Amino acid sequence: MDAQTKQSLVEEALNALSGHATECRLCPRECGVNRQVGESGYCGAGHSLRVSYALLHFGEEPVLSGVSDCSREGNRSTDRRQGSGAIFFSGCHLRCVYCQNYQISQEGAGDSLTEEALAQSMLDLEAQGAANLNLVSPSHMLLPILKALRIALEKGLSLPIVYNCSGYESDQVLRSLEGIVDIYLPDLKYASSALAERLSGAPDYFEKACAALTEMYCQQPVLEIDPEGLALRGMIVRHLVLPGQANDSLRVLGWLGGHLPSSVGLSLMSQYIPCFNAPEDLRRTLKAGEYRRVQELSERLGSEFLFVQPEPFAQGEHRNPDFARENPFDWRGPR
Repeated sequence: MDAQTKQSLVEEALNALSGHATECRLCPRECGVNRQVGESGYCGAGHSLRVSYALLHFGEEPVLSGVSDCSREGNRSTDRRQGSGAIFFSGCHLRCVYCQNYQISQEGAGDSLTEEALAQSMLDLEAQGAANLNLVSPSHMLLPILKALRIALEKGLSLPIVYNCSGYESDQVLRSLEGIVDIYLPDLKYASSALAERLSGAPDYFEKACAALTEMYCQQPVLEIDPEGLALRGMIVRHLVLPGQANDSLRVLGWLGGHLPSSVGLSLMSQYIPCFNAPEDLRRTLKAGEYRRVQELSERLGSEFLFVQPEPFAQGEHRNPDFARENPFDWRGPR
C-alpha cells in the first residue's frame, strides 16, 4: 500500500475514533473518561502522550527483529542484527500482577511527548535501519499515535507497522485500523475467566481477546515473509506459558487451532520469570516439562510459522527488562 493511501486511512480512523477523546472507550474497560479535561482512565493515561523508550529491539520473533533463522523451513532470515523499531508506551489497561514491563505499564515510567516528537522518533528508527515500526501497548494512546503517524507518513515513513498488544482489545476500534496496521502481534494469555481476573483484573479477557483476534485475522490473514526472512504483513499470536497453568495453555491453543488457520504465526514463549506482584503460585520459574507439554500440542496444530523458545530460564537467571537502564534490554550495562 502506498503512503498516500495509508495517510487517507489514518485520517478516516481519526475521524471515526475522535469521540473517544471526550468519552474514552478505546479498550474493553470502557471507562468513558474525558481525556480532554485531564481525566485518566483505568490505564492511567490522560490527555498527554507518554513514551518510555524508542529503540531498536533485538528480542522479538526473528521475522520481526531479523536476527536469526525463521522457523519455517526454506525461509531463512539473514544473520544481520537489524532490529525492530520498538516504541514502548507508558500505562496499560491490564493489571497483570507478573508483568515484566511493570515499570512502564503500571508505575508510569516515561516522558510526555508531543505528537511531532513521536513522529520524529518513528522517522529516526527508520533511519537507524529498523525492520518495522513496533508499537508496544498502543491501545490506550491510539489517538495521539495516529496523529503522530499522520505526520510521519507525510514525511516519508514507509516501515511496516506492528500493533503489539495484550489481546484485550475492542474489536470495533480495531476495525478502524484496517489497512493501517500491517502486522498484528497480540497475546492470547488465558482461557480461564477466573485466572484472567486473578492475574490481570479482566474476567472477560478470553471473550474480548477472541473477538479481537478474529478481527485481526480478518484484516491480516496470512503471515507474509520477504526473501530476507522479515515479516511484511500478517499476524503472529503470542502465548506465554505460566508455571502451573499448562492446562489453561492447552485450552488457549485449542481455541487457536479451531478458529485460526495455519497461515497465522504462533509464538510460544517460555521466558516467564517471577517479578512485580506475582502471587505465591507464580513465584517460581517454568519447568521444562510444563513447556514441552504445551509445545507438543503447538507443533501438532501445524502452523506454517511456529516460534518456540529454548528451555525455560533457571531459577535466579534474570532476563526481564530494566527500564531504569539506558538500554533496558542490556543486563550488563550501567543503570
